[in-house]
Amino acid sequence: MKNKKAKALISVAMASAMLLSACGQGGGETEEQAAVKNADGKYVPTLTITIAKQLDENAGRYGDGEDINKNPMTELAEEKLGIKMETTLLGGDSENYDTKLRLALTGSEELPDVFPVYGTQMIADMIESGRVKAIDDDIEQYMPDRLKEIYDKYPETFYPVTKDGKTYGIACCPALTEGQVMIIRQDWLDKLGLTAPTNMDEFEAVIKAFTENDPDGNGQDDTYGFTYSGTDIYNTGWVGDPVPLFSANSGVYIPGVWQEDESGNLTYGSINEGNKKTLERMAQWHANGWIFQEAAATGAWDAMVQFTEGKAGIFIGRPWCIDSVRDVTSADPNAVIKAYPNICQDNGEPTYQSAQTNDGWLMFNADFDNMEAFFTYYDWLYDACFGTGDFQYGYLEGYDYDIVDGEVVYDSSKFDPPVTDPFMPGKSTVLKNSPGLDGMQAYANVSEGKEPTSSEEIRAAAAFETSPDTSEGFVVANEHRDELIANLFNSAPTATMQQKWEQLQTMEKQVYTNIIYGKESADAFDQFVSDWKAEGGDEITKEVNEWYQSVK
Repeated sequence: MKNKKAKALISVAMASAMLLSACGQGGGETEEQAAVKNADGKYVPTLTITIAKQLDENAGRYGDGEDINKNPMTELAEEKLGIKMETTLLGGDSENYDTKLRLALTGSEELPDVFPVYGTQMIADMIESGRVKAIDDDIEQYMPDRLKEIYDKYPETFYPVTKDGKTYGIACCPALTEGQVMIIRQDWLDKLGLTAPTNMDEFEAVIKAFTENDPDGNGQDDTYGFTYSGTDIYNTGWVGDPVPLFSANSGVYIPGVWQEDESGNLTYGSINEGNKKTLERMAQWHANGWIFQEAAATGAWDAMVQFTEGKAGIFIGRPWCIDSVRDVTSADPNAVIKAYPNICQDNGEPTYQSAQTNDGWLMFNADFDNMEAFFTYYDWLYDACFGTGDFQYGYLEGYDYDIVDGEVVYDSSKFDPPVTDPFMPGKSTVLKNSPGLDGMQAYANVSEGKEPTSSEEIRAAAAFETSPDTSEGFVVANEHRDELIANLFNSAPTATMQQKWEQLQTMEKQVYTNIIYGKESADAFDQFVSDWKAEGGDEITKEVNEWYQSVK
Protein backbone atom coordinates (compact mmCIF):
# COMPACT_ATOMS: atom_id res chain seq x y z
CA MET A 1 0.00 0.00 0.00
CA LYS A 2 1.22 3.52 -0.69
CA ASN A 3 1.95 5.95 2.11
CA LYS A 4 -0.97 8.40 2.04
CA LYS A 5 -1.57 11.39 4.30
CA ALA A 6 -3.99 9.46 6.53
CA LYS A 7 -1.28 6.94 7.23
CA ALA A 8 1.15 9.71 8.00
CA LEU A 9 -0.97 10.57 11.04
CA ILE A 10 -0.23 7.21 12.57
CA SER A 11 2.56 7.02 15.08
CA VAL A 12 1.52 4.54 17.71
CA ALA A 13 1.67 0.80 17.06
CA MET A 14 -1.12 -1.41 18.37
CA ALA A 15 -0.51 -4.31 20.72
CA SER A 16 -0.84 -7.85 19.43
CA ALA A 17 -4.16 -9.71 19.47
CA MET A 18 -5.48 -10.45 22.94
CA LEU A 19 -6.73 -13.75 24.34
CA LEU A 20 -10.42 -14.03 25.15
CA SER A 21 -9.61 -14.31 28.82
CA ALA A 22 -8.22 -10.79 28.67
CA CYS A 23 -11.60 -9.34 27.68
CA GLY A 24 -13.85 -7.34 29.94
CA GLN A 25 -11.35 -5.17 31.79
CA GLY A 26 -13.79 -2.31 32.25
CA GLY A 27 -12.11 -0.13 29.67
CA GLY A 28 -8.53 -1.00 30.50
CA GLU A 29 -7.59 1.84 32.89
CA THR A 30 -6.82 1.83 36.60
CA GLU A 31 -8.17 4.04 39.37
CA GLU A 32 -4.73 5.60 39.76
CA GLN A 33 -4.54 6.58 36.11
CA ALA A 34 -8.04 7.26 34.76
CA ALA A 35 -8.10 8.45 31.15
CA VAL A 36 -9.48 11.93 30.53
CA LYS A 37 -9.96 13.94 27.35
CA ASN A 38 -7.40 16.64 26.63
CA ALA A 39 -8.05 19.87 24.76
CA ASP A 40 -7.87 18.04 21.42
CA GLY A 41 -10.53 15.55 22.47
CA LYS A 42 -8.02 12.73 22.86
CA TYR A 43 -7.98 10.39 25.85
CA VAL A 44 -4.80 10.55 27.92
CA PRO A 45 -3.44 8.09 28.82
CA THR A 46 -4.63 5.79 26.05
CA LEU A 47 -7.85 3.99 26.94
CA THR A 48 -8.53 0.40 25.84
CA ILE A 49 -11.92 -0.97 24.81
CA THR A 50 -12.21 -4.69 24.16
CA ILE A 51 -14.60 -5.93 21.47
CA ALA A 52 -15.57 -9.23 19.84
CA LYS A 53 -16.37 -10.12 16.24
CA GLN A 54 -16.96 -13.12 14.03
CA LEU A 55 -13.98 -14.33 12.03
CA ASP A 56 -15.93 -14.12 8.77
CA GLU A 57 -16.56 -10.41 9.39
CA ASN A 58 -12.82 -9.79 9.27
CA ALA A 59 -12.52 -9.11 5.52
CA GLY A 60 -9.82 -7.63 3.33
CA ARG A 61 -6.11 -8.23 3.01
CA TYR A 62 -3.82 -6.90 5.71
CA GLY A 63 -0.37 -5.59 4.96
CA ASP A 64 2.82 -7.20 6.21
CA GLY A 65 2.86 -7.34 9.98
CA GLU A 66 -0.77 -6.24 10.27
CA ASP A 67 -3.82 -7.99 11.73
CA ILE A 68 -7.23 -7.20 13.20
CA ASN A 69 -5.60 -5.34 16.09
CA LYS A 70 -2.65 -3.75 14.30
CA ASN A 71 -3.66 -1.98 11.11
CA PRO A 72 -4.07 1.56 9.79
CA MET A 73 -7.61 1.96 11.15
CA THR A 74 -6.92 0.81 14.70
CA GLU A 75 -3.73 2.85 14.78
CA LEU A 76 -5.58 5.95 13.60
CA ALA A 77 -8.15 5.54 16.39
CA GLU A 78 -5.36 5.43 18.93
CA GLU A 79 -3.53 8.38 17.38
CA LYS A 80 -6.57 10.64 16.98
CA LEU A 81 -8.80 9.59 19.88
CA GLY A 82 -6.50 7.96 22.38
CA ILE A 83 -8.72 4.86 22.17
CA LYS A 84 -7.19 1.45 21.61
CA MET A 85 -9.68 -1.07 20.21
CA GLU A 86 -8.69 -4.66 20.96
CA THR A 87 -10.64 -7.35 19.11
CA THR A 88 -11.05 -11.03 19.75
CA LEU A 89 -12.35 -13.05 16.81
CA LEU A 90 -14.89 -15.46 18.20
CA GLY A 91 -15.61 -18.46 16.02
CA GLY A 92 -15.52 -18.79 12.27
CA ASP A 93 -19.20 -18.06 11.67
CA SER A 94 -22.38 -16.91 13.42
CA GLU A 95 -23.07 -20.29 15.03
CA ASN A 96 -19.60 -20.54 16.54
CA TYR A 97 -19.79 -16.92 17.60
CA ASP A 98 -23.02 -17.53 19.49
CA THR A 99 -21.49 -20.59 21.14
CA LYS A 100 -18.59 -18.50 22.43
CA LEU A 101 -20.99 -15.88 23.80
CA ARG A 102 -22.97 -18.57 25.59
CA LEU A 103 -19.79 -19.87 27.17
CA ALA A 104 -19.30 -16.39 28.58
CA LEU A 105 -22.80 -16.54 30.07
CA THR A 106 -21.88 -19.71 31.93
CA GLY A 107 -18.84 -18.03 33.41
CA SER A 108 -16.42 -20.12 31.37
CA GLU A 109 -15.13 -17.02 29.60
CA GLU A 110 -15.14 -13.26 30.10
CA LEU A 111 -17.35 -10.99 28.06
CA PRO A 112 -15.59 -8.21 26.18
CA ASP A 113 -16.56 -4.60 26.88
CA VAL A 114 -18.61 -4.23 23.69
CA PHE A 115 -19.93 -6.96 21.42
CA PRO A 116 -22.51 -7.43 18.67
CA VAL A 117 -25.45 -9.80 19.09
CA TYR A 118 -27.51 -10.92 16.09
CA GLY A 119 -30.44 -12.90 17.51
CA THR A 120 -33.28 -11.76 19.74
CA GLN A 121 -33.07 -14.93 21.86
CA MET A 122 -29.40 -14.25 22.57
CA ILE A 123 -30.31 -10.69 23.52
CA ALA A 124 -32.95 -11.94 25.95
CA ASP A 125 -30.49 -14.42 27.46
CA MET A 126 -27.87 -11.71 27.87
CA ILE A 127 -30.34 -9.44 29.68
CA GLU A 128 -31.56 -12.31 31.87
CA SER A 129 -27.99 -13.17 32.85
CA GLY A 130 -27.32 -9.77 34.38
CA ARG A 131 -24.00 -9.65 32.53
CA VAL A 132 -24.92 -6.65 30.37
CA LYS A 133 -25.66 -3.10 31.44
CA ALA A 134 -28.65 -0.85 30.99
CA ILE A 135 -27.49 2.20 29.07
CA ASP A 136 -30.42 4.65 29.20
CA ASP A 137 -28.46 7.24 31.18
CA ASP A 138 -25.41 6.73 28.96
CA ILE A 139 -27.46 7.34 25.82
CA GLU A 140 -28.92 10.49 27.28
CA GLN A 141 -25.58 11.80 28.55
CA TYR A 142 -23.05 10.65 25.96
CA MET A 143 -24.70 9.87 22.62
CA PRO A 144 -24.08 12.83 20.25
CA ASP A 145 -27.15 14.66 18.97
CA ARG A 146 -26.62 13.62 15.34
CA LEU A 147 -26.70 9.96 16.39
CA LYS A 148 -29.77 10.52 18.56
CA GLU A 149 -31.54 11.90 15.49
CA ILE A 150 -30.73 8.72 13.57
CA TYR A 151 -31.95 6.41 16.33
CA ASP A 152 -35.12 8.47 16.78
CA LYS A 153 -36.08 7.49 13.19
CA TYR A 154 -36.02 3.78 14.08
CA PRO A 155 -37.59 3.39 17.55
CA GLU A 156 -38.57 -0.21 16.78
CA THR A 157 -34.88 -1.20 16.82
CA PHE A 158 -34.93 -0.69 20.59
CA TYR A 159 -37.71 -3.26 21.17
CA PRO A 160 -35.46 -6.35 21.37
CA VAL A 161 -33.03 -4.73 23.82
CA THR A 162 -35.69 -3.25 26.11
CA LYS A 163 -36.96 -4.96 29.24
CA ASP A 164 -38.91 -3.54 32.17
CA GLY A 165 -38.44 -0.04 30.83
CA LYS A 166 -34.65 -0.29 30.59
CA THR A 167 -32.50 -0.32 27.45
CA TYR A 168 -29.67 -2.85 27.24
CA GLY A 169 -28.10 -2.03 23.89
CA ILE A 170 -28.37 -0.19 20.61
CA ALA A 171 -28.94 -1.31 17.03
CA CYS A 172 -25.85 -1.47 14.85
CA CYS A 173 -26.02 1.65 12.67
CA PRO A 174 -29.79 1.77 11.96
CA ALA A 175 -30.68 2.84 8.43
CA LEU A 176 -33.20 1.71 5.86
CA THR A 177 -31.43 -0.85 3.68
CA GLU A 178 -32.02 -0.50 -0.04
CA GLY A 179 -35.03 -2.32 -1.42
CA GLN A 180 -34.97 -5.11 -3.99
CA VAL A 181 -35.62 -4.60 -7.68
CA MET A 182 -36.44 -6.94 -10.54
CA ILE A 183 -33.22 -7.64 -12.44
CA ILE A 184 -33.78 -8.79 -16.02
CA ARG A 185 -31.82 -9.79 -19.08
CA GLN A 186 -32.72 -6.78 -21.19
CA ASP A 187 -31.19 -8.37 -24.29
CA TRP A 188 -33.63 -11.27 -23.94
CA LEU A 189 -36.57 -8.88 -23.71
CA ASP A 190 -35.38 -7.02 -26.78
CA LYS A 191 -34.75 -10.17 -28.82
CA LEU A 192 -38.26 -11.49 -28.12
CA GLY A 193 -39.97 -8.12 -28.52
CA LEU A 194 -41.12 -8.03 -24.89
CA THR A 195 -41.33 -5.39 -22.20
CA ALA A 196 -40.65 -5.79 -18.50
CA PRO A 197 -43.64 -7.29 -16.66
CA THR A 198 -45.79 -5.12 -14.41
CA ASN A 199 -48.23 -7.72 -13.01
CA MET A 200 -48.56 -11.48 -12.55
CA ASP A 201 -50.05 -12.19 -15.97
CA GLU A 202 -47.27 -10.28 -17.73
CA PHE A 203 -44.68 -11.94 -15.51
CA GLU A 204 -46.02 -15.34 -16.55
CA ALA A 205 -45.87 -14.40 -20.22
CA VAL A 206 -42.24 -13.27 -19.93
CA ILE A 207 -40.94 -16.30 -18.03
CA LYS A 208 -42.77 -18.59 -20.48
CA ALA A 209 -41.11 -16.85 -23.42
CA PHE A 210 -37.70 -16.88 -21.70
CA THR A 211 -38.08 -20.65 -21.35
CA GLU A 212 -39.58 -21.65 -24.67
CA ASN A 213 -38.47 -19.06 -27.25
CA ASP A 214 -34.67 -19.47 -27.16
CA PRO A 215 -33.89 -15.95 -25.90
CA ASP A 216 -30.10 -16.48 -26.06
CA GLY A 217 -30.36 -17.64 -29.68
CA ASN A 218 -28.14 -20.72 -29.30
CA GLY A 219 -30.75 -23.14 -30.61
CA GLN A 220 -30.79 -25.13 -27.35
CA ASP A 221 -33.44 -25.66 -24.70
CA ASP A 222 -31.24 -24.34 -21.89
CA THR A 223 -32.94 -21.23 -20.47
CA TYR A 224 -35.86 -20.49 -18.16
CA GLY A 225 -37.60 -17.47 -16.74
CA PHE A 226 -37.07 -16.91 -13.02
CA THR A 227 -34.59 -18.01 -10.36
CA TYR A 228 -35.26 -17.74 -6.64
CA SER A 229 -34.54 -19.35 -3.27
CA GLY A 230 -37.00 -21.20 -1.04
CA THR A 231 -34.70 -22.03 1.85
CA ASP A 232 -35.73 -19.01 3.94
CA ILE A 233 -39.50 -19.60 4.11
CA TYR A 234 -39.77 -18.08 0.62
CA ASN A 235 -38.72 -14.63 1.84
CA THR A 236 -34.96 -14.07 1.68
CA GLY A 237 -35.12 -10.31 2.14
CA TRP A 238 -32.05 -9.56 0.03
CA VAL A 239 -31.43 -11.62 -3.14
CA GLY A 240 -33.08 -14.51 -4.96
CA ASP A 241 -36.33 -13.40 -3.37
CA PRO A 242 -39.76 -14.60 -4.55
CA VAL A 243 -41.67 -12.57 -1.96
CA PRO A 244 -43.10 -9.90 -4.34
CA LEU A 245 -44.84 -12.76 -6.16
CA PHE A 246 -46.63 -13.68 -2.94
CA SER A 247 -47.39 -10.04 -2.20
CA ALA A 248 -49.10 -9.81 -5.59
CA ASN A 249 -51.96 -11.78 -4.00
CA SER A 250 -51.54 -11.07 -0.29
CA GLY A 251 -50.50 -7.40 -0.13
CA VAL A 252 -48.56 -6.73 3.07
CA TYR A 253 -49.23 -10.21 4.44
CA ILE A 254 -46.12 -11.79 2.99
CA PRO A 255 -44.52 -15.04 4.19
CA GLY A 256 -42.53 -14.92 7.40
CA VAL A 257 -43.62 -11.42 8.47
CA TRP A 258 -46.01 -10.20 11.16
CA GLN A 259 -48.22 -7.26 10.11
CA GLU A 260 -51.23 -5.44 11.53
CA ASP A 261 -54.68 -6.54 10.41
CA GLU A 262 -57.69 -4.25 10.07
CA SER A 263 -58.22 -4.25 13.84
CA GLY A 264 -54.63 -3.27 14.64
CA ASN A 265 -53.60 -6.74 15.83
CA LEU A 266 -50.59 -8.59 14.46
CA THR A 267 -51.20 -11.52 12.14
CA TYR A 268 -48.69 -13.91 10.58
CA GLY A 269 -48.40 -13.36 6.84
CA SER A 270 -47.66 -16.94 5.83
CA ILE A 271 -51.20 -18.07 6.67
CA ASN A 272 -52.89 -15.37 4.57
CA GLU A 273 -55.26 -16.78 1.94
CA GLY A 274 -53.63 -14.72 -0.82
CA ASN A 275 -50.44 -16.73 -0.58
CA LYS A 276 -52.38 -19.84 -1.59
CA LYS A 277 -53.11 -18.21 -4.95
CA THR A 278 -49.43 -17.56 -5.57
CA LEU A 279 -48.47 -21.10 -4.59
CA GLU A 280 -51.01 -22.48 -7.05
CA ARG A 281 -49.62 -20.29 -9.81
CA MET A 282 -46.01 -21.14 -9.03
CA ALA A 283 -46.91 -24.84 -9.12
CA GLN A 284 -48.04 -24.38 -12.72
CA TRP A 285 -44.83 -22.54 -13.59
CA HIS A 286 -42.72 -25.20 -11.91
CA ALA A 287 -44.49 -28.00 -13.77
CA ASN A 288 -43.86 -26.16 -17.04
CA GLY A 289 -40.17 -25.63 -16.25
CA TRP A 290 -40.51 -21.86 -16.35
CA ILE A 291 -38.90 -21.30 -12.92
CA PHE A 292 -35.86 -22.68 -11.08
CA GLN A 293 -36.44 -26.36 -10.36
CA GLU A 294 -34.18 -26.67 -7.28
CA ALA A 295 -35.22 -23.53 -5.41
CA ALA A 296 -36.30 -25.23 -2.19
CA ALA A 297 -32.81 -26.65 -1.66
CA THR A 298 -30.82 -23.65 -2.90
CA GLY A 299 -29.70 -20.67 -0.85
CA ALA A 300 -30.24 -17.11 -1.99
CA TRP A 301 -26.73 -16.49 -3.32
CA ASP A 302 -26.55 -19.77 -5.20
CA ALA A 303 -29.96 -19.16 -6.73
CA MET A 304 -28.64 -15.89 -8.11
CA VAL A 305 -25.76 -17.79 -9.73
CA GLN A 306 -28.32 -19.27 -12.12
CA PHE A 307 -28.62 -15.80 -13.63
CA THR A 308 -24.84 -15.33 -13.76
CA GLU A 309 -24.47 -18.58 -15.68
CA GLY A 310 -26.91 -17.40 -18.33
CA LYS A 311 -29.62 -19.90 -17.45
CA ALA A 312 -32.29 -17.65 -15.89
CA GLY A 313 -33.63 -14.37 -17.22
CA ILE A 314 -35.04 -12.74 -14.06
CA PHE A 315 -34.25 -12.62 -10.37
CA ILE A 316 -35.19 -10.21 -7.59
CA GLY A 317 -32.47 -8.67 -5.43
CA ARG A 318 -30.86 -5.53 -4.12
CA PRO A 319 -29.39 -3.19 -6.74
CA TRP A 320 -25.77 -4.02 -5.94
CA CYS A 321 -26.52 -7.54 -7.20
CA ILE A 322 -26.10 -6.23 -10.73
CA ASP A 323 -22.38 -5.90 -10.08
CA SER A 324 -22.35 -9.40 -8.62
CA VAL A 325 -23.89 -11.00 -11.73
CA ARG A 326 -21.94 -9.02 -14.29
CA ASP A 327 -19.96 -12.15 -15.15
CA VAL A 328 -23.01 -13.27 -17.10
CA THR A 329 -21.14 -11.76 -20.04
CA SER A 330 -18.76 -14.72 -19.77
CA ALA A 331 -21.67 -16.99 -20.62
CA ASP A 332 -23.09 -14.56 -23.19
CA PRO A 333 -20.95 -11.60 -24.33
CA ASN A 334 -24.12 -9.87 -25.57
CA ALA A 335 -25.85 -9.96 -22.19
CA VAL A 336 -27.40 -6.68 -21.03
CA ILE A 337 -28.71 -6.29 -17.48
CA LYS A 338 -31.33 -3.81 -16.35
CA ALA A 339 -33.23 -3.14 -13.13
CA TYR A 340 -37.00 -2.64 -13.05
CA PRO A 341 -39.61 -2.12 -10.33
CA ASN A 342 -41.25 -5.23 -8.98
CA ILE A 343 -44.62 -6.23 -10.35
CA CYS A 344 -47.82 -4.75 -8.92
CA GLN A 345 -50.93 -6.43 -7.59
CA ASP A 346 -53.76 -6.92 -10.08
CA ASN A 347 -55.59 -3.94 -8.55
CA GLY A 348 -52.60 -1.71 -9.33
CA GLU A 349 -51.43 -1.50 -5.73
CA PRO A 350 -47.70 -2.14 -5.20
CA THR A 351 -46.22 -5.38 -3.97
CA TYR A 352 -44.21 -5.38 -0.77
CA GLN A 353 -40.98 -6.81 0.58
CA SER A 354 -39.23 -7.06 3.92
CA ALA A 355 -37.43 -3.98 5.20
CA GLN A 356 -34.15 -4.22 7.06
CA THR A 357 -33.08 -1.38 9.33
CA ASN A 358 -30.12 -2.90 11.17
CA ASP A 359 -27.85 -5.92 11.26
CA GLY A 360 -27.50 -6.84 14.90
CA TRP A 361 -27.25 -4.92 18.15
CA LEU A 362 -24.35 -3.77 20.30
CA MET A 363 -24.44 -4.78 23.95
CA PHE A 364 -22.13 -3.78 26.79
CA ASN A 365 -20.47 -5.65 29.62
CA ALA A 366 -22.08 -4.75 32.95
CA ASP A 367 -18.61 -3.84 34.24
CA PHE A 368 -17.78 -1.54 31.33
CA ASP A 369 -17.46 2.04 32.58
CA ASN A 370 -16.22 3.92 29.52
CA MET A 371 -19.46 4.61 27.66
CA GLU A 372 -18.39 8.19 26.91
CA ALA A 373 -15.31 6.86 25.13
CA PHE A 374 -17.38 4.32 23.21
CA PHE A 375 -19.76 7.00 21.91
CA THR A 376 -16.79 9.19 21.02
CA TYR A 377 -15.42 6.34 18.91
CA TYR A 378 -18.83 5.41 17.46
CA ASP A 379 -19.55 8.99 16.42
CA TRP A 380 -16.07 9.22 14.87
CA LEU A 381 -16.92 6.27 12.62
CA TYR A 382 -20.00 8.15 11.41
CA ASP A 383 -17.78 10.92 10.03
CA ALA A 384 -17.32 8.70 6.97
CA CYS A 385 -20.99 8.92 5.98
CA PHE A 386 -21.53 12.52 7.08
CA GLY A 387 -18.38 13.54 5.21
CA THR A 388 -17.01 15.39 8.23
CA GLY A 389 -13.96 15.37 10.47
CA ASP A 390 -11.23 12.90 9.58
CA PHE A 391 -13.29 11.07 6.98
CA GLN A 392 -14.55 13.43 4.31
CA TYR A 393 -14.46 10.85 1.49
CA GLY A 394 -14.00 7.59 3.37
CA TYR A 395 -11.81 6.14 6.07
CA LEU A 396 -8.34 5.86 4.58
CA GLU A 397 -6.97 7.26 1.34
CA GLY A 398 -5.42 4.47 -0.64
CA TYR A 399 -7.57 1.85 1.06
CA ASP A 400 -11.33 2.43 0.72
CA TYR A 401 -10.89 5.43 -1.62
CA ASP A 402 -8.17 7.27 -3.49
CA ILE A 403 -7.70 10.68 -5.10
CA VAL A 404 -6.49 10.33 -8.67
CA ASP A 405 -5.86 13.43 -10.78
CA GLY A 406 -7.89 15.47 -8.33
CA GLU A 407 -10.90 13.13 -8.47
CA VAL A 408 -12.19 10.88 -5.67
CA VAL A 409 -12.11 7.24 -6.80
CA TYR A 410 -13.69 4.26 -5.00
CA ASP A 411 -12.90 1.48 -7.46
CA SER A 412 -9.61 0.08 -6.13
CA SER A 413 -8.62 -1.15 -9.60
CA LYS A 414 -8.43 2.53 -10.61
CA PHE A 415 -6.31 3.62 -7.65
CA ASP A 416 -2.84 5.05 -8.24
CA PRO A 417 -1.34 2.48 -8.14
CA PRO A 418 -4.18 -0.06 -8.57
CA VAL A 419 -4.94 -2.24 -5.55
CA THR A 420 -6.27 -5.81 -5.51
CA ASP A 421 -8.20 -7.06 -2.46
CA PRO A 422 -7.58 -3.92 -0.41
CA PHE A 423 -7.70 -3.75 3.37
CA MET A 424 -11.22 -2.66 4.34
CA PRO A 425 -11.02 -0.13 7.20
CA GLY A 426 -14.69 -0.44 8.12
CA LYS A 427 -14.23 -4.15 8.81
CA SER A 428 -11.64 -3.56 11.52
CA THR A 429 -14.00 -1.53 13.70
CA VAL A 430 -16.54 -2.60 16.30
CA LEU A 431 -19.09 -2.88 13.47
CA LYS A 432 -19.85 -5.59 10.93
CA ASN A 433 -20.36 -3.01 8.18
CA SER A 434 -19.48 0.65 7.88
CA PRO A 435 -22.21 3.09 9.00
CA GLY A 436 -24.60 4.41 6.40
CA LEU A 437 -27.36 7.01 6.30
CA ASP A 438 -29.51 6.52 3.20
CA GLY A 439 -27.74 5.01 0.21
CA MET A 440 -30.86 4.97 -1.97
CA GLN A 441 -31.48 8.68 -1.50
CA ALA A 442 -27.89 9.54 -2.32
CA TYR A 443 -28.23 7.88 -5.74
CA ALA A 444 -31.53 9.63 -6.31
CA ASN A 445 -30.00 13.00 -5.45
CA VAL A 446 -27.18 12.50 -7.92
CA SER A 447 -29.60 11.27 -10.58
CA GLU A 448 -31.61 14.48 -10.17
CA GLY A 449 -28.50 16.60 -10.75
CA LYS A 450 -27.70 17.56 -7.15
CA GLU A 451 -24.07 18.50 -6.63
CA PRO A 452 -22.56 15.76 -4.45
CA THR A 453 -21.58 17.00 -1.01
CA SER A 454 -21.80 14.10 1.44
CA SER A 455 -19.47 11.14 1.10
CA GLU A 456 -22.44 8.93 0.20
CA GLU A 457 -23.36 11.25 -2.67
CA ILE A 458 -19.75 11.38 -3.84
CA ARG A 459 -19.68 7.58 -3.88
CA ALA A 460 -22.96 7.50 -5.77
CA ALA A 461 -21.68 9.97 -8.36
CA ALA A 462 -18.58 7.82 -8.87
CA ALA A 463 -20.75 4.73 -9.24
CA PHE A 464 -22.79 6.36 -12.01
CA GLU A 465 -19.53 6.57 -13.96
CA THR A 466 -18.35 3.01 -13.32
CA SER A 467 -21.64 1.08 -12.97
CA PRO A 468 -24.52 3.09 -14.43
CA ASP A 469 -26.87 0.08 -14.54
CA THR A 470 -26.32 -0.64 -10.85
CA SER A 471 -26.72 3.03 -10.00
CA GLU A 472 -30.01 3.22 -11.86
CA GLY A 473 -31.10 0.20 -9.85
CA PHE A 474 -30.64 2.21 -6.66
CA VAL A 475 -32.71 5.02 -8.15
CA VAL A 476 -35.50 2.55 -8.95
CA ALA A 477 -35.31 1.14 -5.42
CA ASN A 478 -35.57 4.62 -3.95
CA GLU A 479 -38.69 5.36 -5.97
CA HIS A 480 -40.31 2.34 -4.34
CA ARG A 481 -38.99 2.70 -0.79
CA ASP A 482 -42.54 2.83 0.59
CA GLU A 483 -42.94 -0.81 -0.42
CA LEU A 484 -40.46 -1.86 2.27
CA ILE A 485 -42.32 -3.11 5.34
CA ALA A 486 -40.80 -4.03 8.67
CA ASN A 487 -41.62 -7.20 10.54
CA LEU A 488 -43.65 -5.76 13.40
CA PHE A 489 -42.76 -8.61 15.75
CA ASN A 490 -39.23 -7.73 16.75
CA SER A 491 -38.50 -9.41 20.04
CA ALA A 492 -37.26 -12.61 21.63
CA PRO A 493 -39.37 -15.68 20.91
CA THR A 494 -42.49 -15.94 23.07
CA ALA A 495 -42.92 -18.85 25.49
CA THR A 496 -44.90 -20.92 23.01
CA MET A 497 -42.55 -19.94 20.18
CA GLN A 498 -39.66 -21.45 22.08
CA GLN A 499 -41.54 -24.75 22.19
CA LYS A 500 -43.38 -24.81 18.86
CA TRP A 501 -41.92 -22.33 16.35
CA GLU A 502 -39.30 -24.60 14.82
CA GLN A 503 -41.95 -27.25 14.22
CA LEU A 504 -44.33 -24.71 12.69
CA GLN A 505 -41.63 -23.29 10.43
CA THR A 506 -40.77 -26.78 9.21
CA MET A 507 -44.43 -27.43 8.50
CA GLU A 508 -44.73 -24.14 6.64
CA LYS A 509 -41.76 -24.71 4.39
CA GLN A 510 -42.76 -28.28 3.64
CA VAL A 511 -46.30 -27.31 2.59
CA TYR A 512 -45.16 -24.35 0.50
CA THR A 513 -42.53 -26.50 -1.22
CA ASN A 514 -44.82 -29.48 -1.75
CA ILE A 515 -47.44 -27.30 -3.43
CA ILE A 516 -44.92 -25.59 -5.72
CA TYR A 517 -43.29 -28.91 -6.60
CA GLY A 518 -46.66 -30.50 -7.36
CA LYS A 519 -46.47 -33.03 -4.53
CA GLU A 520 -49.65 -31.65 -2.97
CA SER A 521 -52.55 -29.64 -4.36
CA ALA A 522 -53.08 -26.01 -3.44
CA ASP A 523 -55.83 -27.14 -1.07
CA ALA A 524 -53.08 -28.43 1.25
CA PHE A 525 -52.60 -24.78 2.17
CA ASP A 526 -56.00 -24.74 3.92
CA GLN A 527 -55.08 -27.76 6.02
CA PHE A 528 -51.73 -26.15 6.82
CA VAL A 529 -53.45 -23.02 8.16
CA SER A 530 -55.78 -25.12 10.28
CA ASP A 531 -52.91 -27.22 11.65
CA TRP A 532 -50.73 -24.15 12.20
CA LYS A 533 -53.38 -22.54 14.39
CA ALA A 534 -54.15 -25.73 16.32
CA GLU A 535 -50.54 -26.73 16.94
CA GLY A 536 -49.45 -23.51 18.63
CA GLY A 537 -50.05 -20.75 16.10
CA ASP A 538 -53.11 -19.33 17.84
CA GLU A 539 -51.35 -19.24 21.19
CA ILE A 540 -48.27 -17.66 19.61
CA THR A 541 -50.45 -15.03 17.94
CA LYS A 542 -51.98 -14.21 21.33
CA GLU A 543 -48.54 -13.88 22.94
CA VAL A 544 -47.18 -11.81 20.07
CA ASN A 545 -50.07 -9.37 20.40
CA GLU A 546 -49.63 -9.12 24.17
CA TRP A 547 -46.03 -8.12 23.51
CA TYR A 548 -47.07 -5.72 20.73
CA GLN A 549 -49.53 -3.89 22.94
CA SER A 550 -46.84 -3.56 25.61
CA VAL A 551 -44.46 -1.75 23.26
CA LYS A 552 -46.91 -0.06 20.89
